[in-house]
Amino acid sequence: MATATAPKTTAADATTERVRELNEQIIAASKKAGGAYLDAYEKALDSIAGYQTKMVQKTDDAEWLSTVIDVQARFAREVSRLYVSAGRELLK
Repeated sequence: MATATAPKTTAADATTERVRELNEQIIAASKKAGGAYLDAYEKALDSIAGYQTKMVQKTDDAEWLSTVIDVQARFAREVSRLYVSAGRELLK
């Protein structure tokens, strides 16, 4: 009568498992780094847009210039929001 034995883990199986775990760690670290990059990018663009908004307040004499700067600041914020939102979606 034959007895059933549990399959033995081979060296190849163990190596495959270690590689899989390493890949998961790399992916997790990459997502974390990507999130940090997006945070820094968002803050930088928001800072630039904030500076542009302050410039609008100082251009009382040239209404056309303040309008252009204001539109550019709003555009930068919107592009930043969309880019960061898409990036965060990809990191999920």
